[in-house]
Amino acid sequence: MVDSQDKELIVTENLKKVYSSDGVPVEAVRGIDLTINSGEFSAIVGPSGSGKTTLLNIISGLDNATEGEVWFKGRKLSDMRSSALSDLRRDHIGFIFQAYNLIPVLTVEENIEYIMLLQGISKEERHQRVIEILKEIDLKGFEDRKPLQISGGQQQRVAVARAMVSRPSLILADEPTANLDSKTGESLLDMMRKMNETTGMTFVFSTHDPMVMDKARRLITIKDGRIAEEKIKEGE
Repeated sequence: MVDSQDKELIVTENLKKVYSSDGVPVEAVRGIDLTINSGEFSAIVGPSGSGKTTLLNIISGLDNATEGEVWFKGRKLSDMRSSALSDLRRDHIGFIFQAYNLIPVLTVEENIEYIMLLQGISKEERHQRVIEILKEIDLKGFEDRKPLQISGGQQQRVAVARAMVSRPSLILADEPTANLDSKTGESLLDMMRKMNETTGMTFVFSTHDPMVMDKARRLITIKDGRIAEEKIKEGE
């Protein structure tokens, strides 16, 4: 279980990212100072092109900032070698993408256990964790099916299970409901919020889906690469 809920998990300082588009500099992130505490269920919101996904990628170490710093559990990402960053992502961060990114030739169980396999967790422990989480996502009995043999909503549930089963400190979800109908999306969000409440696992979403915004406890609005507004919901 994650440590105390007021512990700083992620801290960014003056974060900037500049891309080059046909030789013209494009500022995707323009000086973001942000703190995410352990146990949060937060959403980074804003229109397409506002810098949400870029911010998630920098926070996770998938992309480098042009300027500024990111600390993860007190460790400065810019001081870490690529192998250490890879280990950090493997052991501490779970990713959920709108395209699912399941491996089509692997079964549901093999997809879910993949990160644990890289972590060197025993076969028995992997199997036990997979069975437990399949019960949590109402997919018990689907272990041997391939991704194309299940629905899109079920594939996204498998992607969520894969992200959570290794018990990371942080789940980063980039538009996780984009390809789902409203009923399936709401069910998925309710499941993730339940996992957040029962395990203390931290969730940060990138989204422009009003349903995700409604479920999140904290809203961080990004506009033109800057934080335009922050709101913590009353009673949350």
